[in-house]
Amino acid sequence: MKRQFLLFFSLVSFIVYCYTKSDSTLGSNQTDEGSKSTRVIQIANSFINTPYKAGGTSKSGMDCSGLVQTSFKKINIQLPRTSVAMSKFGIVVSKKKIKLGDLLFFNINRLKGTINHVGLVSKVVKGKIYFIHSTTKKGVTISSLQENYWATSFVKAVRVIE
Repeated sequence: MKRQFLLFFSLVSFIVYCYTKSDSTLGSNQTDEGSKSTRVIQIANSFINTPYKAGGTSKSGMDCSGLVQTSFKKINIQLPRTSVAMSKFGIVVSKKKIKLGDLLFFNINRLKGTINHVGLVSKVVKGKIYFIHSTTKKGVTISSLQENYWATSFVKAVRVIE
């Protein structure tokens, strides 16, 4: 009986130690810029398959700038509401230096304005850039900057998280 109690106590102590160690590590990394990028991408990914809704900012529906603004707001970064206003926020980066968490801006011909769409870089693999955004047909989805439609509509990339 004493041996079982000792084993049980040791196991519980080990679990508590692991939990508190990982919890404190998580807390200290949340100020790290890399983890901010990871966190904003996780938040944006939680909206995948959310339908498109002009002006929307919730799971019931969202537009492209609503997705980006809502995701960044959850990591305590306030962005303007429209894609054109967002495009003036942060630091412009070259296509070759795009990294996770950067914003991509587009000029879609059928819409008015020189910038009228925004996406969040969610993955960069062997030079291929993937971004999460909200489209009228698919809602919140992931696309590739290498797709002809997006490549020809691309205007610039902006870094909000340093």
